[in-house]
Amino acid sequence: MNLSDLARNSHMLRGSLSKRGYMRWWHSFSGIQSETGETRRFFVEFFIINPGLGKSRPVLGQHPYFKKRGMKPSYVMVKAGVFPDEAGNGGRQLHAFYPISTLQATGSPLIMQVKDPHIGHCLYSEDRLTGSVQVTSREARHRSRMTDAGCMEWDVKVNKAVSCHTGALGGRLAEVFRKLDSYWHGEGIRSFFQGSVILDGVSYEVSSESSYGYADKHWGRGFQNPWFQFACGKLTSARTGNTLRHSVVALNCVCPKFLFFPLRPRLVLQLTYMGEDFQFTRCKWETKETSKRFIWHVLGQNKDAVVKLSGSCTKREMLHLQYEDPDGNKEARPLWGGCGGIGTLELFRKVSGTRECMDTLKLADALCIYRES
Repeated sequence: MNLSDLARNSHMLRGSLSKRGYMRWWHSFSGIQSETGETRRFFVEFFIINPGLGKSRPVLGQHPYFKKRGMKPSYVMVKAGVFPDEAGNGGRQLHAFYPISTLQATGSPLIMQVKDPHIGHCLYSEDRLTGSVQVTSREARHRSRMTDAGCMEWDVKVNKAVSCHTGALGGRLAEVFRKLDSYWHGEGIRSFFQGSVILDGVSYEVSSESSYGYADKHWGRGFQNPWFQFACGKLTSARTGNTLRHSVVALNCVCPKFLFFPLRPRLVLQLTYMGEDFQFTRCKWETKETSKRFIWHVLGQNKDAVVKLSGSCTKREMLHLQYEDPDGNKEARPLWGGCGGIGTLELFRKVSGTRECMDTLKLADALCIYRES
């Protein structure tokens, strides 16, 4: 449902999860280079892993020194970067690692900052992101850092206009009884970003109307398997011909458990259309992979409505996003991520046993993150 929950967004890992768990606050948005008119799609993420094992320096799980000693990863990672353009060029992800001891965080509403005289300073709040990441070619050669080389600086204001609240699926009881390995809260599935980004010395302007921003949070013991996210805030109505300002669709795969045994993965999908919210907690979907793109078909139903979504993203517009899990393992299968997804969405209302088509929406600049199970 479209319900803001700043307490859930500020929730930190407790108990055993603090020593075997992760949290990630993701943000993606578009910026325009004023001189050329080029549009690029950026992302900024705060990623915290095993904070209860924190040392005075970052513990990188892929580093031979720590791996040989059986030490689990523990650090704050600020991930920033840009997805490839339509021709498949220019994509990169940049990682800055901070010791857990440098993290300062408030309660709700959440404010986090990390500061290190050698690395720099980055700030997260519910309405602003500032910081920078600089990675040299020499640093990028270390596989344990899982990073490209480059420099990115950002200063953007954030207005989180539409939220996706997953109810009991993301609640404290589900966490206590380990109903899921990974939890999701979409505090800003439709967000407006405004400010600037400097990527390798080139400035980009981020305006609220053209940013088509997205923000969410994942946390838990391990990453979802399969990993499937699709979100789009650039929806054009076939009924009116207009791009809808406060409409958005977002879906996320969750993998429930019963008595610690995994059950069949399910999708949670929310559509906010012209001020009306539709949530579907049991969806059917299929994925098709070709040599050039991923294609998804999703069917969601509830007692009032039906939604049919067909979306795709070309592989050349996607990155292999790099993470390690709380046990220090790095998945061999690539995690594909991009922000150039396209598609169509059909929305039907159930009326007297029949389906009445409300609208057909054209999707563009959609966030797509996918890894097969």
